[in-house]
Amino acid sequence: MEPDDRIADHLIGVDVGTGSARAGVFDAKGQLTGTDAAPIDLHRAPDGRIEQSSTDIWAAVCHAVQGAVAASGVGSERIGGMGFDATCSLVVLGPDGAPLAVGDADRPDRDVIVWMDHRALDQTRRINAGRHRVLDYVGGRMSPEMQTPKLLWLAENRPDTFAAAWQFFDMTDWLGWRATGSLARSSCTVTCKWTYLAHEDRWDESYFHAIGLGALAREGFARIGTEIVAPGTALARGLTDAAAADLGLRPGTPVGAGLIDAHAGGVGTVGARGGGGAEANLAYVFGTSSCTMTTTAEPVFVPGVWGPYLSAMVPGKWLNEGGQSAAGAAIDRLLTFHPHAPDATAEARAAGLSLPAWLAGQCAGRGGAAEALTLATGRHIVPEVLGNRAPHADPDTRAVIAGIGMRDGLDDLLAQYVAGLCGIGYGLRQILGAQADRGIDVARVVLSGGAGRHPLVRQLLADAANVEVATAGTEEPVLLGSAILGAVGGGLFPDISAAMQAMTTFGRVHPPTGGETARRHARRFDIFTRLQSVAREAHGV
Repeated sequence: MEPDDRIADHLIGVDVGTGSARAGVFDAKGQLTGTDAAPIDLHRAPDGRIEQSSTDIWAAVCHAVQGAVAASGVGSERIGGMGFDATCSLVVLGPDGAPLAVGDADRPDRDVIVWMDHRALDQTRRINAGRHRVLDYVGGRMSPEMQTPKLLWLAENRPDTFAAAWQFFDMTDWLGWRATGSLARSSCTVTCKWTYLAHEDRWDESYFHAIGLGALAREGFARIGTEIVAPGTALARGLTDAAAADLGLRPGTPVGAGLIDAHAGGVGTVGARGGGGAEANLAYVFGTSSCTMTTTAEPVFVPGVWGPYLSAMVPGKWLNEGGQSAAGAAIDRLLTFHPHAPDATAEARAAGLSLPAWLAGQCAGRGGAAEALTLATGRHIVPEVLGNRAPHADPDTRAVIAGIGMRDGLDDLLAQYVAGLCGIGYGLRQILGAQADRGIDVARVVLSGGAGRHPLVRQLLADAANVEVATAGTEEPVLLGSAILGAVGGGLFPDISAAMQAMTTFGRVHPPTGGETARRHARRFDIFTRLQSVAREAHGV
């Protein structure tokens, strides 16, 4: 019997990352049936500003969705819902949704301040000096990656843009608006990045007045969100005619309110069947940056770790969010310093691999993670090229490389690579320790993200952080997390928790090796913390 094409039993998840938009089609059991991706331009200014174009991003999303649906072989009439996740970048739109310049006035197409743009460091310091109550819910210190420092920068440095803006969107909410016309904001985005107090269901007007953004409060927050909805909530009446035509889907296709990309990775991993529930599993998204997502039944305040946030990922649960501003990007950066990197990059390209993936294969060819660790003997790296997000919440600290000699061949490049990965793992270990000091214990870390695909990388992280590392049953847990939002918005499941149980599974598990390997990592972790402390003291000297 041929399948009934009238049954809308497939979902689309869309992930807008820093450099690309990706889409995946899943069935109601969480099985991936087709994917596609398209690149997104990134504009870096000499002064460190990083901007994008929302027009370019929407074109990439449409390309990826059309390609994923074609690859799946599923007709658009069988798409029962879709969801979006994205980086926490800031989109600034003028009247009628026209893009507004966030930097160079001659480039109005560049209407997005990218999440990792740290132009608002001065504004962040001033906000933190005020010690307002809302800071209690971001680990005590605001980050320049959050939105109110960026908004304050615009108000002070681009007052015409700030005044002319019709809406300020988190990227995820902008995608929802672009697809459906809804101005609703996800409680995930506004709680985690905009200081919305979800547990009190309100903005704190006194905070905005105190930091110099009183105009937003006086307007009743009309430009940053007056309708706050839970992730997965159906937006408006689904896809507009125009958006449906762009995406190659049916008008009215349900769209669930979105998530920040890391949080979508958490939804796609932590609630898997047989895993002990979301509270037992810390989601670790290892990509350009890294994010740790920890779920608790009651609020727990951890200095230097963002949160606690109510219902920002799992409904009815509290969330603590950590990680580092640069993870995969830090590894890439550290490798470029090495004299053998150009030769190795050429070999990697010939093999059709990125340099980190090729190096992981080279390490694996010489043995397992324990053997790889010997390659890094005497090499120690604190990979904080873009500051420390958690648990020190210090955006000014920078990376340290100790143990450089005169060797310049492949073996020394492998030492650089392995030491960098260990540094990422030790940063994770610090966050786990800071949370454990406040009573948060987890059974395992569930890994997702492109930088952690190789088994050797996963085992190195398990050993460096001294924690069991599991992977998701799907190769695309972030896309699956977004598809789950579509499943809830389209009514296939009553809520996110039910959808996670039905659509997610665990894959391979990597317990820490123990023994002499554990003792070596413990000694290296001690050196890591001391080097990190010196680096923080050295800043500005």
